[in-house]
Amino acid sequence: MPDVIRILSDLHYGDRGSRIPSLPSLMPLFDGASSLVLNGDTIDTRPGPYPTVTAALRAETLDFFSVSAPPSTLLTGNHDPDISSRHTLDLAGGQIFVTHGDIIFEDLVPWGQDASFARQRVQEELAAVPPAERDQLDARLAAYRRVAASIPQRHQAERNPWKYNASFIRDTVWPPGRVLRVLRAWRRAPGLAAALTRHYRPQARFVVIGHIHHPGYWRMPNGVTVLNTGSFGLPLGGCVIDVRPERVTLQRIAQRRGEFRLGRTVAEFALV
Repeated sequence: MPDVIRILSDLHYGDRGSRIPSLPSLMPLFDGASSLVLNGDTIDTRPGPYPTVTAALRAETLDFFSVSAPPSTLLTGNHDPDISSRHTLDLAGGQIFVTHGDIIFEDLVPWGQDASFARQRVQEELAAVPPAERDQLDARLAAYRRVAASIPQRHQAERNPWKYNASFIRDTVWPPGRVLRVLRAWRRAPGLAAALTRHYRPQARFVVIGHIHHPGYWRMPNGVTVLNTGSFGLPLGGCVIDVRPERVTLQRIAQRRGEFRLGRTVAEFALV
């Protein structure tokens, strides 16, 4: 059997907004995979009011993916900026570029309450980078991760379900203009991701991102195909991306009887 690299992202495990009741519920989703890539926002490791809960969540997650899953590579996201030292991955001989996706926005999460603060912090962090390194991808990603680590958990840390729902609404859909920011981010993301890829990985034909929780694919005019894994939350759900020696497959994630499994195939692309 050929190797199958399976890419997931935005599990947000431990957040009440995640549909994952327990990590073992993911195990049927691993069937047929030789290895896994978790492309950011697996958990939330940022500062919060319950540091012991965050520490336990980190330990549980790292233990699960080291013991009960195929060999796994964890990439950082804006919610888990310190879960790994890796921010990107190149696959299929450089044809596929993988990164969480928040770096495409100058304010990390343009629809979030912290967007203005994040934009200012990004500018400060990049200004502190030596000019000769400022346009290097590793330096920029490291700056973004430092900014992400300085933004505390909000509704993600709330233990009470009623308070969580109220905080979630306040953080994500209120005021009503925030929904428009989400829709604008969805519209802009494919073009920004394709431009980032063409700049830093000119040989890549595909870029895999998560972050915006909008699963799908977009063939962009500059020749880059953008693939988004979505998330394990509502309303749009998520996909896995399988990388085989000869093709890339985008496949929906289905939840049945409390477990996650592979669903219908959305698209396939040939590798050369």
